[in-house]
Amino acid sequence: MHAHLKKMPTDNSLFLIDIEAILRQRVPRYYRYIPGFLLSYLKRIIHQEDINTFLRSPKGRETTGVDFLEATLEYLDTKVEVKGSENLPHDSLYTFVSNHPLGGQDGVALGYVLGRYYNGKVKYLVNDLLMNLRGLAPLCIPINKTGKQTRDFPTMVEQGFQSDDQLIMFPAGICSRRHNGSIKDVEWKKTFIVKSVQAKRNVIPVHFDGRNSNFFYKLANITKALGIKSNVAMLYLADEMFKNRHKTFTVTFG
Repeated sequence: MHAHLKKMPTDNSLFLIDIEAILRQRVPRYYRYIPGFLLSYLKRIIHQEDINTFLRSPKGRETTGVDFLEATLEYLDTKVEVKGSENLPHDSLYTFVSNHPLGGQDGVALGYVLGRYYNGKVKYLVNDLLMNLRGLAPLCIPINKTGKQTRDFPTMVEQGFQSDDQLIMFPAGICSRRHNGSIKDVEWKKTFIVKSVQAKRNVIPVHFDGRNSNFFYKLANITKALGIKSNVAMLYLADEMFKNRHKTFTVTFG
């Protein structure tokens, strides 16, 4: 789940999405010029009320770590089939690297499966905004997803590779894109190999079977063709997550 989060003053543990509060904070001089229909549209595509309903629920409010991931999958009515579980050893620390087809269920499901297998001893490298989700925060090592990320990436991930947790990574950094008719990740950052070798971690490849909507891929390609550097498609990841409700996905290890 991405992105715009507001702490509720009545409950120190509860964070809710509030797009208006974020816009007032980020663009105070322009906020009053934003038309109401645009605010309503943004709330709808990020599923503000749907996500807040979950965050207000007993499971969304009271669970943390792997239990929070399980509760999220239940709320989304998402099921996971696991293949290659024999490739999950217990004898050392590993870096699990996966393709990133969805941007929602893939991360949640992979963390849930590995978290249950390794008794909660897993960590993600994630967008630092997700640290605001109390239930998810114990599993996260935050990466600041702003301008200097590529240059500073080796420094930012050092903490993860030196930890005593199994590490989950999406080396593409963004969701899969459609190119020449096929859906695949953008080029993976090679840092995960170098850092894994330095930390004496073996790398276990993971494949997550899934895809987003045609709209998502068209939007990503159009913005790229127009030279727009901002990841506009990311605004629609929550919408894609809800489009992918009530589905069963297959994750393959090794």
